[in-house]
Amino acid sequence: MPIKVLFREGQELRMRVMGEGHTSLQMLRERLNNHDKIEYANYFPGHPDLDDPEFYIRTKGKADPATVVNELVASIAAEFSAATL
Repeated sequence: MPIKVLFREGQELRMRVMGEGHTSLQMLRERLNNHDKIEYANYFPGHPDLDDPEFYIRTKGKADPATVVNELVASIAAEFSAATL
């Protein structure tokens, strides 16, 4: 999942997520909004044929949004790697 950081300042992070659909982005948004260090998280899909979705994240206090996202994505990846059939 390639990511391009569009804006990063203080407690705000805006990033473009290339090649992902609603399923993974909705899961990430839900997990972020349930995280105690996140004040707000949402994604904006843009035009379905022309634009990659953009994610906007704002943290509480002095939490670094990139650190919170990295920790959460690692946690999700660990959950999926532990899945068995």
